[in-house]
Amino acid sequence: MEVFAEYLAHIDNPEHRERTEEVLAWVTKKFPQLMPKMAWNQPMFIDHGTFIIGFSIAKHHLAVAPERVVIQHFSDEIVQAGYDHTKELVRIRWERPIDFSLLENMIEFNITDKADCTTFWRK
Repeated sequence: MEVFAEYLAHIDNPEHRERTEEVLAWVTKKFPQLMPKMAWNQPMFIDHGTFIIGFSIAKHHLAVAPERVVIQHFSDEIVQAGYDHTKELVRIRWERPIDFSLLENMIEFNITDKADCTTFWRK
């Protein structure tokens, strides 16, 4: 989590900081094989040099970015969890609970789907 310390320290709202830290710590613990990394001023996790999932914060939500393919695959589950999404990210409003099961499924999908991927992003 040290790699994210400076990012977390710059989150002004203590509740948003705590929630973001909770999610990042959960990913780190649940998927210890993933490498935490800061890139494009966002915390993200990579596997064998390929992007798996990234996070960012906004005034009203925590954004989860697992790549377009994952959002398309889990679109119904994302909506059922009470989140809205674009083609590239899922918005978890600060007042909504985190659906860790959904998050786990999206990460596992990406790890499996990108097992043979040799580039950072999907082509």
